[in-house]
Amino acid sequence: MNILVLHGPNLNLLGTREPTIYGTITLDEVDVSLKNLGKELGVSVESRQSNVEGELITWIQEAKARFEGLVFNPAAYTHTSIALRDAIVSVGIPMVEVHLSNIHRRESFRRRSYLAPVSLGQISGFGPQSYLLGLRALVDALQRTSLLHR
Repeated sequence: MNILVLHGPNLNLLGTREPTIYGTITLDEVDVSLKNLGKELGVSVESRQSNVEGELITWIQEAKARFEGLVFNPAAYTHTSIALRDAIVSVGIPMVEVHLSNIHRRESFRRRSYLAPVSLGQISGFGPQSYLLGLRALVDALQRTSLLHR
């Protein structure tokens, strides 16, 4: 099983960007943790980051050919991008939305997610653990679905 992890805008600055909100762990450290957990769960994990909405959309469109599922932190695009939502719907790839901070405890404009309604679920507020919880939840959901279709 192959899982794609996408990181949205400004997540390349983890470790130095607003550490009181996002912590001090770097994106590279998040990716290493995800790969290690993937090995433990028996899945392959590939991670990518972009600050460009169109690039994220292209990767989502291409994902269906190579990946069974997607863990996605759309960052600020969560609250603005109908195009990302449409890409998820168009390819039909199972996706778990993750956020480091609890978006529902932040500014009011951050409380709306255009992607949550088309996600298997949303995990937020647990720092880097949000990614790991999201990966576990996605793999579990995909395995349960696979068992049902046997």
